[in-house]
Amino acid sequence: MASSDLKSAALMDQMKAHFSTDAGKAITKKIGLVYQINIARKKLGYDEEIYVVDLKKGEVTKGPYEGGKPDATFSFTDEDFYKVATGKMNPQIAFMRGAMRVKGSLSAAQKFTPDIFPKPAKM
Repeated sequence: MASSDLKSAALMDQMKAHFSTDAGKAITKKIGLVYQINIARKKLGYDEEIYVVDLKKGEVTKGPYEGGKPDATFSFTDEDFYKVATGKMNPQIAFMRGAMRVKGSLSAAQKFTPDIFPKPAKM
């Protein structure tokens, strides 16, 4: 993927590698949904980098989803995505605080849990 100054970009690279492992393939098989993640540098909705986490194919790509509509789209700031991905912030709390926005299926969104990320997600 193209280089980025976002902390989250390194997590996306780790996730991409994770999906080629047996544990990653098991997650892909279990979830089978497509997520688009919009990560803003500072303020939600502005200056975003867009990633697609495709848990049908087990891929992570940069840029908007082109295969129709993703099952759910999340918007985070870089800092908040990093906290949720590394288990430092609960996704439900992030949502209630407005640190995370969700579009699309809420039931699909609830399946996007920290287990999707490789353990330990270290920087």
